[in-house]
Amino acid sequence: MSDHVHAPFGSFPSVHRALEVCELLAPPVADALKNWDDRAAAESVLYVDTDPDKADTAVFCEAYGVQPEVSANCVVVAAKRGGEVTLAAGLVLAHTRLDVNRTVRTHLGARKASFAPMDTAVEETAMEYGGITPVGLPAAWPLLVDAAVAAAPHVLVGSGRRRGKLILPGRAVAALPRAEVLPGLAS
Repeated sequence: MSDHVHAPFGSFPSVHRALEVCELLAPPVADALKNWDDRAAAESVLYVDTDPDKADTAVFCEAYGVQPEVSANCVVVAAKRGGEVTLAAGLVLAHTRLDVNRTVRTHLGARKASFAPMDTAVEETAMEYGGITPVGLPAAWPLLVDAAVAAAPHVLVGSGRRRGKLILPGRAVAALPRAEVLPGLAS
């Protein structure tokens, strides 16, 4: 079955349905795919094997022939209001930037919002830095998705590890638990 799976873009040494290679994914990502109520969305997710030393967006896009317009970055944000910190994730296309100071801060009702420290992001997600993905985030976290990501035919995101990436339809991203599609999330 996996022998006939093809990525909708890029040039990868191997492509599999993600549900068939859960052992290659970070545990929370594998669990999220296995338990996703939207079975069609879960089954639409592909896993592409990639070199962990080429995980950073610019290097990755060049190495695998992927346009930044189809690659999405998942950014962990810490929003603060009165001593309470709320962690959330923002998902934007790689050629754009997450609007943390205006759109994210306002949407989360925070006084201040900033990128979460790397150690916090890694510990809270149980994913590797450089591979954090919107699939399998902590259940309490809001997932803010830029409207351009949700509208994309397919987007490439992390796999929870630096090795490998996931490709899924934008509509599947919008169907992730706690996902909120926001216009103007990216600038």
